[in-house]
Amino acid sequence: MSLLQLLVLFSSLSFFAYAVSYFRSPHMKAEFRRFGLEKVGLLTIVLEILGAAGLLVGLFFNPILLIASGGLAALMFLGVLVRFKIKDGLWVTIPAAFFMALNTYIFYESLEIARSGLS
Repeated sequence: MSLLQLLVLFSSLSFFAYAVSYFRSPHMKAEFRRFGLEKVGLLTIVLEILGAAGLLVGLFFNPILLIASGGLAALMFLGVLVRFKIKDGLWVTIPAAFFMALNTYIFYESLEIARSGLS
């Protein structure tokens, strides 16, 4: 298994776990209220589920990997911006920044695959 495949699996499973926690833990919904994003909490989770599924499908169909990883990177970029806006500390901002960087890397690698014609 390649490094890219491992990173895709890690990211995908992490986003699926986050989605499950949103539905099982009242703390997750409270976080969206704290962010001032209660109305878009469910939409955010649906986008994360679609992105996580897209990463898995993307293991077999590179154009989907490009879309899913790019979408998740953008979503996490917005997450970092929200954390800065509400003046959260660096420690609680790190996970969003990490997943933004991880999915940006996956996007870049899948773009290189597309450019080389290996998809």
